[in-house]
Amino acid sequence: EVQLVESGGGLVQPGGSLRLSCAASGFTFGSYDMSWVRQAPEKGPECVSAINSGGNTTYYTDSVKGRFTISRDNAKNTLYLQMNSLKPEDTAVYYCTKSPVWPNFLGDFWGQGTQVTVSS
Repeated sequence: EVQLVESGGGLVQPGGSLRLSCAASGFTFGSYDMSWVRQAPEKGPECVSAINSGGNTTYYTDSVKGRFTISRDNAKNTLYLQMNSLKPEDTAVYYCTKSPVWPNFLGDFWGQGTQVTVSS
């Protein structure tokens, strides 16, 4: 079965950095587009970034452009999200998702999520 396991979240001060990882199994990872979706307590799900199967096309929502970088290592079946210059409004549970589709880039399978808290 499809399994997505996120890791790397935690508590960080404003301006700090975190690197999230998503370990994928149960499907041919390198054949699928992927995304990172976050849910803040008071908000609905929001795709922050997406990447195509080959890793040569990326998408970022405006609020994270220039701060976040999505990447993937298909040989390791792993998706990454490097988050720099973190802001309190980035606080959310971050999910790795498989097969994101336009326009919301919310995939058909999500991992369990990893909590990111940005606070002083």
